[in-house]
Amino acid sequence: MLNYYLTIVLAPLAASIVAGLFGKQIGRAGAHWITIVAVGLSFALSALVLKAMVFDGSPAENISLYTWAVTDGLRMEVGFLVDRLSALMMVVVTFVSFMVHIYTIGYMHDDPGYQRFFSFISLFTFSMLMLVMSNNFLQLFFGWEAVGLVSYLLIGFWYKRESAILANLKAFLVNRVGDFGFILGIAGVVMFAGSLDYAEVFGRASVIAAHDIEVIGGSPWNAMTVICILLFIGAMGKSAQAPLHVWLPDSMEGPTPISALIHAATMVTAGIFMVARMSPLFELSETALAVVITIGAITAFFMGLLGIVQNDIKRVVAYSTLSQLGYMTVALGASAYSAAIFHLMTHAFFKALLFLAAGSVIIAMHHEQDIRKMGGLRKYLPITYWTALIGSLALIGFPGSSGFFSKDLIIEAIHGSHWAGQGAVYWIAYLSVLLGVFVTALYSFRMFFLVFHGEERMDAETRSHLHETPAVVTVPLILLAIPSLIIGWFTVQPVLFGGYFGDGIQVAESHDVLGRMAGEWHGSLGLVTHSIQTPILWLAIAGLLTAWFLYLKRPDIPAAIKEKVSGLYTLLDRKYYMDDLYIKGFAAGGRNVGTFLWQKGDRLVIDGILVNGTANAIGRLAGVMRQIQTGYLYTYAFAMIIGLTMLLGWLIWFR
Repeated sequence: MLNYYLTIVLAPLAASIVAGLFGKQIGRAGAHWITIVAVGLSFALSALVLKAMVFDGSPAENISLYTWAVTDGLRMEVGFLVDRLSALMMVVVTFVSFMVHIYTIGYMHDDPGYQRFFSFISLFTFSMLMLVMSNNFLQLFFGWEAVGLVSYLLIGFWYKRESAILANLKAFLVNRVGDFGFILGIAGVVMFAGSLDYAEVFGRASVIAAHDIEVIGGSPWNAMTVICILLFIGAMGKSAQAPLHVWLPDSMEGPTPISALIHAATMVTAGIFMVARMSPLFELSETALAVVITIGAITAFFMGLLGIVQNDIKRVVAYSTLSQLGYMTVALGASAYSAAIFHLMTHAFFKALLFLAAGSVIIAMHHEQDIRKMGGLRKYLPITYWTALIGSLALIGFPGSSGFFSKDLIIEAIHGSHWAGQGAVYWIAYLSVLLGVFVTALYSFRMFFLVFHGEERMDAETRSHLHETPAVVTVPLILLAIPSLIIGWFTVQPVLFGGYFGDGIQVAESHDVLGRMAGEWHGSLGLVTHSIQTPILWLAIAGLLTAWFLYLKRPDIPAAIKEKVSGLYTLLDRKYYMDDLYIKGFAAGGRNVGTFLWQKGDRLVIDGILVNGTANAIGRLAGVMRQIQTGYLYTYAFAMIIGLTMLLGWLIWFR
């Protein structure tokens, strides 16, 4: 299988190099063909690996390829850990990337950076595969930073736009904040475990948990708690958890295909995967788990609220990503790691579908993204309409859709997960994700109704050219709509209750909420019928009906509500003033401090006093001394007499 693993990883890298360095030689067609074939090959081989593990009973493999360096007994290696967790991630990453590659042919066909874009997205796929297949923290960090670098290149792909440059700079800086915590967490692992290898670190987890660290003198913290919180700070940056979420909505400045790839299968899922992979560590710190679930609950609910006031079609979908990432994080904090990964998988399909459907609308509307200038597109874009409907239903967790199985079971897991001493944390999380169901349905179908239903609000010129997008755009939509609709039916039981992940995810018996839920599992159909008795379904329906009433039946009411609660609307429109805090507070404040140090410290003190001041003082002293140096003998004799007289006077009077 080693040859399979190497091909899965290296094929996208090789294609990226060829498309990037030899794009002019191979042309536009050559660039998309070589990258699509490479990523398609990676997907096919990943599917074979998953099949071998699920159906053929192949064991997990932990392979060290070569040792990069050894320092003071610390081995820095490159290797693969391929178990059911990483195999599932490999299939999700490569499939979504494969669809995005095909879609890009239609979306970017007129762009002058066509070859460069294909090179970047293929490199993005390679980086994510290195991350999910790593068997050690060093390689994990390499993949971690590589996806950050490529996301910077892709968000700022249209580098002549000032907004794109600001967006990729924001993404880069915010992720560096998270990555600083992440690398400190890895340093803590090395400090206490003396290894970078997952297997060795996990084997010494109890030893780490037995140590304390004094972060502040006189206040000892459990070493495992400190390490896990630091690692999670890294996940907060990558997976856009509050307050390190601000970069993700602005990533919409990149082309739509990369928005789909970032939000569905790469980058933002890295943090979720990492915490799930580190489950043997997180399970030894209830404090860290409480931090994780609190941050996730805040993100799930409050970021969802922001989606209600967005008018850019891509930004609405972007805020839905923030909310759904919050759901996954909450599941991680409740030790329902399998549910988090399951939702990651289903979310990848329907979120990629929604982004690509939004891109199809944007193409048809001649790159208009304001949903207030759309309406009635159902009759012009039938394939886009039905696929977007499937994606929207999956997003709100409508019974039978893939999102229903993953989202509902996360909420049920939260409901049954509170532990002694931390019950309040878990009840707050439960209420947040429960209310988030209504909010999600409201903003999702607000966008859906404003885009596809109601009166046509576009100009006559745009209306005259409206038609369904080409097959190269609609085929990926259809292929993504199929798993978005049906995959939950036959995967929920083995993934959540069938021990699918084996030793890939470890949960303490006292935290095993999914294990307790397994006794009440009565099949996929049973869950669908049971949903009628839960508030989750009715909250989703309430949100959908509210959106229908406000934006189709009585479109005058939203404007009246906006007028009545203008303060609340401004708060949401300004995104809780988080951008102001970062840009005008931290960024501008840091710049002002730098300006002060430059003007007062550098120019005044260093240049003015120390450098130039010293030189001027020496010059003036030299000018005085020059007057004394006359060259006449009598002058020097006179000076000697005066000096001798002063010396004798001092000896007589003061000794």
